[in-house]
Formats: sequence, structure tokens, C-alpha cells
Amino acid sequence: MRHRVAGRKLSRTSEHRLAMRRNMVASLFEHGTISTTIQKAKEVKPFAEKLITLAGKGTLAARRRAISLLGNRNIVECNDGEPVKTGSVIGKLFSEIAPQYLDRPGGYTRIVRLSKTRLGDGGQLVLLQLVGPQENKKKAKPAAKKSKAASKKTKPSVKAEAEVKTDVKKETSTDK
Repeated sequence: MRHRVAGRKLSRTSEHRLAMRRNMVASLFEHGTISTTIQKAKEVKPFAEKLITLAGKGTLAARRRAISLLGNRNIVECNDGEPVKTGSVIGKLFSEIAPQYLDRPGGYTRIVRLSKTRLGDGGQLVLLQLVGPQENKKKAKPAAKKSKAASKKTKPSVKAEAEVKTDVKKETSTDK
């Protein structure tokens, strides 16, 4: 029985699962989006979000904890046929990714289902993406609509005040 046993086995040993999770999250932070199966994406998403939350603290202890959980893989680009180190995944996480989400309480990643299936086994393919900073602004707009709805509720009292003012004007004009 699997009572209170969390996570998926994914037909791998525990060491292989851990290595796969680290590699997928490092690739997600490096590229911004990765293509994988739905089961792997659902398993990797909470780990990635916990690392982004940890990186939001920005302390040395948080950086060391992130290195212990993820490793400190280098980001390498190929220029003129020669590999050139452009930074590390942890450096990018702490300097570029985490500052985008400081005012966001969670939900840093999303899973987008693709219409494709894998050729070998027919597995459902998805895109695991980091949510961009422009989505933060989109979520702020519905809050503005709610405040407009709240102001609509106060409009009848404004109308009542306008009616009182017109009544006062009528009384002053009849007094003359």
C-alpha cells in the first residue's frame, strides 16, 4: 500500500528521479521553457516553484541551500565553435528570475498541453514554462474591475447627494 507516499516513481530509481528533476529544473531556469511529458512536468513544477521562492529571499544561506538542492551548473553558449561560459543557473535564478516574482505569492510556472504525442510511446507532451512578468500586470486589472464594482455600489449614495443638492436649490429659489 502507498499510504501517505508522495510523488511519482516514473519507472526510475530514486537517484535517477532526483538527477532528472535537477536537470529539468536547471534547463527550465536556463531556457525559460522546456518540453516534456505531463507526468514529469507535474513532478518538477513544485520543486521549481520552491526554488524560486527560496531565491526570493536573496540571502547567502538561501543561495547555499539552492546550490545544495539544484547544483551549480554552468550556462555555456557556443561562439565561433568554441564553448564560452556565460554564467551559472544559480546566478541567473537569483539575479534575473527571482526578482521578477518578488510581489507574486506563487504560481511562477505553468503547464501548457500540446496536441503532440511522443512517437515511441504516445505520451502526452506539454510545455513547462516560467510565467512572464507581464502576467503579473494582467492579474492586477481584474482587481481594478472589482474596485470599479465597489464604486458602482457607492454611486447611488452620490446620486442621493445630488438629489439633496437639487432639493436645496429648489428650496432656496422658492424662498425668494
